[in-house]
Amino acid sequence: MGYVRQEFLPNLREYKYSSVDHSLVSKYVLKPFYTNVVIKCFPKSMAPNLITLTGFMFVVANLLTLLWYNPTLDQDCPVWVYYSWAAGLFLYQTFDAVDGTQARRTHQSGPLGELFDHGVDAVNTSLEVLLFAGSQNMGQGWKTVMTLFASLLTFYVQTWDEYHTKTLTLGVVNGPVEGILILVGVYAMTGYMGGAHFWQQSMLATVGVPQTLALPSLFLSPSLSLPDYIYDMSFTEWYLVQGGIVLVYNTVGSARNVIKARRARGDRSRYALVGLGPFFATWVLVVAYLALQPNILRNHLVPFVLFAGIVNAYSVGQIITAHLVKLDFPYWNVLVIPLSLGVIDSMGPVLLQQYAPIPWLGWPSALGDGVYQVAFMFSMFGMAIGVYGSFVVDVIITICDYLDIWCLTIKHPYVEEQQPDDNKKVVSNGEGEGAVGVGDGIDMDGITQHKTTMK
Repeated sequence: MGYVRQEFLPNLREYKYSSVDHSLVSKYVLKPFYTNVVIKCFPKSMAPNLITLTGFMFVVANLLTLLWYNPTLDQDCPVWVYYSWAAGLFLYQTFDAVDGTQARRTHQSGPLGELFDHGVDAVNTSLEVLLFAGSQNMGQGWKTVMTLFASLLTFYVQTWDEYHTKTLTLGVVNGPVEGILILVGVYAMTGYMGGAHFWQQSMLATVGVPQTLALPSLFLSPSLSLPDYIYDMSFTEWYLVQGGIVLVYNTVGSARNVIKARRARGDRSRYALVGLGPFFATWVLVVAYLALQPNILRNHLVPFVLFAGIVNAYSVGQIITAHLVKLDFPYWNVLVIPLSLGVIDSMGPVLLQQYAPIPWLGWPSALGDGVYQVAFMFSMFGMAIGVYGSFVVDVIITICDYLDIWCLTIKHPYVEEQQPDDNKKVVSNGEGEGAVGVGDGIDMDGITQHKTTMK
C-alpha cells in the first residue's frame, strides 16, 4: 500500500525544518551540555536516526521492568527500578536531542529525520504514561486514562500546530524539555522515598500544611478550614491538577499560533480548528468503550493504553507526512473502525436493559464482557501494530528510495575534496541532491567555493 503518491514526492526537496524553542532550561543548560559534551561521544559515522532509535531502547527497557515488577500499576517495585526509569528517560531525552546536532554535523539533515524523530516520540508518549502510572501506584483506572488523554492530546496539538504554522514551537515550559525533566525527578524521588506508595498520601499533610489556616485580622473570619476532599488530595492528584492547567494553557496557545499563522497567509483561520476533531472523536469512543467494559478498564488497561497510543501515533504520523510532502490535513484514521465496533457491540445490552419495552433500541452483545471481549481488545491492539508498522515501513522506504538515502546508516558520507592546483574547493553532499559543479559561484578574488547543505 502506498501512503505517499509519487507526484507529491518532489515536495520533499522543498522541505526546510523550522523550530522555535523558548525554554530557558534548554537554552542555558541542556543545549550547551549536548553541544560541548554529549555529541562528542558519537562518531560521525553513526546515522542520526540510529541515535534516536538507540535512545528509544532505554524506554523499552524501562517498560519491560515495569511489566515484570508492576504489571497492575499499583505495586511498589525495587528501588533500583525507579532509578533505572529516571536514567533511561534522561538518556532517551539526551539521545533524542542530539540526533539533530548529529544530522547537521554529518550533513544528513532531511525530512526523514523529522518523520522518524516524531514517530518515535509519539510511541514513547504512551509508554511514559504507563511508567508514570507505575511510579505513582495509580493502578488501572480512570486516573491513568486521564493521564493518557492529557499526554496524547499535548502531542497531537503540538503536531497539529506544526502542520499549520510550518514551525515547531516549544514554549517556555514544554513537554520535551521541562516535562521530561520533571518525570525524571519524579522517578528518582520515588526511588529515594522507597516506593510509589509515597505519592498516595495527602500532599498538604505531608508537607506540614494545617487543614485550618489562620487568616489576618482584615478578613471577616479568623480562620479558613480546607474541605476534606482538598486537604486529602494526594501528590498524584495534585500533579494531575497541575497537568490539566498546563494542558489547557498549551492547547489554547497552540490554537492562537495556528489562527495567527493562517491569517497571515490569508487562509481561513477557524477552519483549522476542525483538525482537532479527529482526536476528540476518537477519545469519545475510548471513554465510551472503557465505561461500557469495566473489565478492560480494571484488569486489562495496560494493553489498551498501548493500543490507544498507537492509534494516536498513526494520526500524528499521517500529519507529519502530510506536512513534509504538502498534503491536505488527514482527518481519517482507520484504527477507529474496530474501536467503533467494540462500542456498538457493548452498547446493545445497555440499551436493552434501559429500554426493554422497545426491543429495536438494543441488541445482544456478540462478544459479551468476558474472555471474548478481552480477545477482541487484543485483536485491536494487534491490528494497530500491523497498520502503524505498515505505515512506518512504507513511508520510510518511499522517502529513502526517492532521496537515495538509508534510514539507519549513512549511505553517502559528506566528503570535502581539495584541489590545490587551481585553488578550488569542491564539497559533495551525500544525499543524491547533486554537488555543486566547478565554475559556479566565483567571487571577486577568483576563488571558487561551494557550500551545500543536505536537505
